[in-house]
Amino acid sequence: MEDCNEKEFINKLPERELILNAVEMYKIFADETRLRILLALLENELCVSKIVSIAGISQSAVSHQLRILKQMNIVKYRKQGKNVFYSLKDEHIEKIINMVFEHLNEKGE
Repeated sequence: MEDCNEKEFINKLPERELILNAVEMYKIFADETRLRILLALLENELCVSKIVSIAGISQSAVSHQLRILKQMNIVKYRKQGKNVFYSLKDEHIEKIINMVFEHLNEKGE
């Protein structure tokens, strides 16, 4: 049986600031509206009006959620005329979401 070396274990943990940042990142996925928006963006780049339709909430509420997602560096946007189009910042977010749903689907097996 392996000896429990507390100091060795503690030294392997990420820095506290990185752990706190990870907690904030997980909070992003803990909101149903934000998760719906992210799931929609998995499929396609979308304008705000489409996101409003998919999320089923007001434009101001969608804008609020998108602002949070931008601040956390999860989504990016581009302007085309009067429209603003949102997409996922990179493939990491897609992998995280897919892994969660893959895990949930396996859980029942």
